Amino acid sequence: FFFFFFSDEMNERNFELASNLITKGYIDQASQARKQRENLLSNLLAQRQLPEEGWDDLSIRSIINDLSSMDSNNFIKNCGVGDREARVYSNIVKERHFGLAHGMGRSGDLLGEQPKAAGSSLIVKLTHYLVMDVLKISGLTTAKDCILLPTATGMSISLTLLALKARRPNANLVLFPRMDQKACLKSIFGAGLIPVVVENLMEGDQVRTDLDGLRKHVEQLGADNILAVLSTTSCFAPRVPDKIVEIAQICKEFGIGHVVNNAYGLQSTKCCSLIVEASRLGTVNAFVQSTDKNLLVPVGGAIVATCSKDGKSFIREISEIYPGRASITPLLDVFITLLSMGSKGYRELLRERKELFEYLTTKLSKFAEENGERLLKTPQNPLSMALSLEKWKDEKDITFLGSMLFSRFVSGTRVVNCKAKKKINNVTFEGYEAHINDYPTPYLTASCTIGISKEDIDVFIVRLQNVFDEQNKKHSKLEVKL
Repeated sequence: FFFFFFSDEMNERNFELASNLITKGYIDQASQARKQRENLLSNLLAQRQLPEEGWDDLSIRSIINDLSSMDSNNFIKNCGVGDREARVYSNIVKERHFGLAHGMGRSGDLLGEQPKAAGSSLIVKLTHYLVMDVLKISGLTTAKDCILLPTATGMSISLTLLALKARRPNANLVLFPRMDQKACLKSIFGAGLIPVVVENLMEGDQVRTDLDGLRKHVEQLGADNILAVLSTTSCFAPRVPDKIVEIAQICKEFGIGHVVNNAYGLQSTKCCSLIVEASRLGTVNAFVQSTDKNLLVPVGGAIVATCSKDGKSFIREISEIYPGRASITPLLDVFITLLSMGSKGYRELLRERKELFEYLTTKLSKFAEENGERLLKTPQNPLSMALSLEKWKDEKDITFLGSMLFSRFVSGTRVVNCKAKKKINNVTFEGYEAHINDYPTPYLTASCTIGISKEDIDVFIVRLQNVFDEQNKKHSKLEVKL
């Protein structure tokens, strides 16, 4: 880190020379401004946590450029004769990545420092501390360690399961409380393991974990054959978070692993508190969350974290199972974004999301009442809600509803007719997307996740009403003809 040790002295000399060219008062003021930006990095290196106030864009760019200059491919007199020298043909590509072309990790360890890339290695270390701070702000107060993987949630779950598999090579089964989302199931297949789907139960309108069914599967299949349970927190209503505290206790009782898919649950204090409690009372080896869904960055990264006592060693095992180096881009996106947010900005986003969830609930409840439908009662789901489509009896109309919303630039909703059949690899699901075989009513989902605005909700309600009105006119004309 010689760059930082000597930069102050070198800058003072440069400013002294510059004062011989223009008015010294102007140079002194510029020098003070420069030191303010240098102090931002000094504080970050010393405190290793999110700054309270977000940084301005120029400060972030300046510091990343300084860090990039510490990588060998950006040395002025560097002579590279190896097979990987971070050569980049396009200047556009080089600028897009701030000249950080060495990636992260070494061939045997994703967290390994790179001799050729001190700047990149430092960014990896600093981002780790920033993410740990985010976990604790989100409610994961007992988080022990984490790793930011340059893969999205599904592949990150696969890598986590592979690390568990290395501990218990003779166990090949993963119990999977049913979650109708392809990536979840494929993450098990992707790790070369065999999923065993545990069907859910209905509690009122809610679709919930069948704990008795889970226990029976463990007893029938044998704990020695079961690698882990893959449970879920964040999900689309009317499914609600799995009973992960009870699942963790079952896993601890039988000595099997437990991985939690917390895809977009980091923004929910309820999901985070469930993970903390499950880790305290039972077994949770790791929980996985998406960076794009929780931290407002492009798709491509995931945070694997743990609250377990031996969690640090398991995170290291995940790091060491990753083959080769990896792209630093998803991690750099998080680094930039968190510096821009600061802890104050992140807390504000969490607060806004929680308030807007109540607003969406109120608006959609009123809409349901005015249109002869109902908002399904799913109090255990803190992120998503579902509107019944009981008056939409025709399957074609239900399917058409989704396309009509999409054509009106409404994205993110799911229209579920509860009758679809889906085969993924060798596993067949009845009533696919409903998370249960025979949910009694079709429905439409809407989620309230981080970054949503009041305007988004208002526009959604207006466009949904337009679609309902159009459908009612269509049926009125048919009745007149008849």
